[in-house]
Amino acid sequence: MKTRYPHTYVLNVMSDDHPGIVAAVSQSVESLGGNIDACSQTVLRGYFTLIMIVSTPEPLEPQQLIDRVRAAGGASAYQVMVRTAMPSEGYAPGEPCDRFVITAFGKDQPGIVRRFSHYLAGKDINIVDLYGDRSGEEFVLIGQVEIPTHWDIRMLQADLEEMGKELGFTVKLQHENIFVATNQLRLTRAPQGSL
Repeated sequence: MKTRYPHTYVLNVMSDDHPGIVAAVSQSVESLGGNIDACSQTVLRGYFTLIMIVSTPEPLEPQQLIDRVRAAGGASAYQVMVRTAMPSEGYAPGEPCDRFVITAFGKDQPGIVRRFSHYLAGKDINIVDLYGDRSGEEFVLIGQVEIPTHWDIRMLQADLEEMGKELGFTVKLQHENIFVATNQLRLTRAPQGSL
């Protein structure tokens, strides 16, 4: 992993959602002389979560960063976890992979995420990003995955569709580039004022 400074930490923050959390956390990192090398943040049903890779020119005790971020929260209770980053590059597939997007939707029921994730793990397919949400009786699952190039995509699509039928779900597997192009086209063609 490429970082600005030699001492690297993984910072995770969770809180009830409200404006200003990213600003407070990033100010905390900067106040300790740190740099944010990568970050990912999302809000799910009123809960905010943030993960950052932070680097500093001098070593820190993880508790220093925890205390600084918690103090920045003021009256808001931030749950904060910090660990020293591993020196490795992180997970790297053993063979070349292509990125695909799986979309699945149907009637909500227990076991949806478990069934899909177990199938993917059994094929050594890594889930890079995952989103699931229940709306009324419906559940939507969208996953970005890394599929080793030796797999036959038509076979995987057929397996996923069969699993979907068992669950009463519609399932689609698309190459990431096709998914992005298709969805950008839909946004571009949306009538003015419809967004």
